[in-house]
Amino acid sequence: MMALALQAPLSTQYIFHRVSEQLGFSGNRSRGCNSSAGPEAQLEQAVEVMTSHWNLYINLGGFAVGLFSATLLGPWSDRVGRRPILILPGIGLTMQAAIYLIVMYQKLPVSYFLIGRLLSGLLGDFNTILAGCFSYIADISDKESRTFRVAVLEACLGIAGMFGSVIGGQWSKAQGYVNPFWLVLALNLATVAYAFAFVPESVTQKGPSKLFTTEHYRSVYRLYTRGQEAVCRHRLCLFALSLFVVVTVHFGVKDILILFELSSPLCWQSDLIGYGSAVEHLTYLSSLLGLKAMQVCLQDSWIAEIGLLSNMAGLVTFSVAATSSVMFTGYGVRFLAMATTPVIRSKLSKLADVTEQGALFASVACVESACSLASTLIFSSLYPATLYFLKGFSFLFGAALLLLPMGILGTLGWAERGKRYSRFEDSPRGSTVTIDADASSNQEERICPNVS
Repeated sequence: MMALALQAPLSTQYIFHRVSEQLGFSGNRSRGCNSSAGPEAQLEQAVEVMTSHWNLYINLGGFAVGLFSATLLGPWSDRVGRRPILILPGIGLTMQAAIYLIVMYQKLPVSYFLIGRLLSGLLGDFNTILAGCFSYIADISDKESRTFRVAVLEACLGIAGMFGSVIGGQWSKAQGYVNPFWLVLALNLATVAYAFAFVPESVTQKGPSKLFTTEHYRSVYRLYTRGQEAVCRHRLCLFALSLFVVVTVHFGVKDILILFELSSPLCWQSDLIGYGSAVEHLTYLSSLLGLKAMQVCLQDSWIAEIGLLSNMAGLVTFSVAATSSVMFTGYGVRFLAMATTPVIRSKLSKLADVTEQGALFASVACVESACSLASTLIFSSLYPATLYFLKGFSFLFGAALLLLPMGILGTLGWAERGKRYSRFEDSPRGSTVTIDADASSNQEERICPNVS
């Protein structure tokens, strides 16, 4: 995650720089923010549009390939273990960083970035590493503690991203875009070496399994269509839909946020972009602390709802930001925005059998790859199309989309509450029924009794 937090803003800024050179734009990058007017302003918008489109093409290629490799590798890990799917995507990300460095040193066309992105996607990409990590956590944790443990893992991602953002912002301001990319390459190599040498295997019952077989895809399909209770299948699908919308908005906002900050009226330099990205990643840690505190008195579903409200409020603030102080206020308002995804991941994990965690999180990785694809198509197309009448419209659109998962999670939360109180009312007079946080977190087991 630290490598990814370094790579994403650096590559976007590098594309912005190369496109600016190509079109002859040097306005707010050298002469100050307010100097762009008339033809210069139109040229700046043309640079933004072309940069956004290049991000679209590069991400589209990588995510489309990763969509198939992630669903192949995840179920395979249920049989051969988690370590291979932590190592293979790391190799792909290392190859991607190496190709990016070659492009930068040789000043090759930015279209060559697509080659590195495709290689990374073929070996699983970052989403497969996430699938392996979350499956690993499901293997070694019980259901009572799983929500918090998943949140801890996501907080680790956020902390690593925060350090990566600060280092990348300061380093690129001092020495340009090339030298920080060597750290990206080194971190990816270190990830591969660490997973190979030090990570113990969490799957205890391993067996031989072919990698290239359609059985892995069928196992993911059976997870959502097997002959279990209809209510359990419906909950899986609804939680997956909620995750799709939340992550699509998250990825979409990240795709356009750096462009929004680079251009007027903000015109941030690399250091401010690094600080903003660091505060954004700090949201993972603040959401973890908030989730732990709220679990004392609230069900997980309502914690997710509060996270969505925090996210929406921050996006609305971004949409009207014309100064750095308002922009950082938007970052601050989103301090609970990442409390939603660990709740959804945990609820999905509790609905699957212990031997299906790899297939489940492979499907989640598939959903997240589809999110990346959808977010790139939607937000990277919507942002340049709305620059001319309302620059922050994409943030408002993202906030509106979050109303859908808010409705789904709220409905499922009320259904869980109704079932608990129904059990309480149906209990014999004089008996004791304990309703606590653990009962809330294990509601899926009572609704889907076939889940062991």
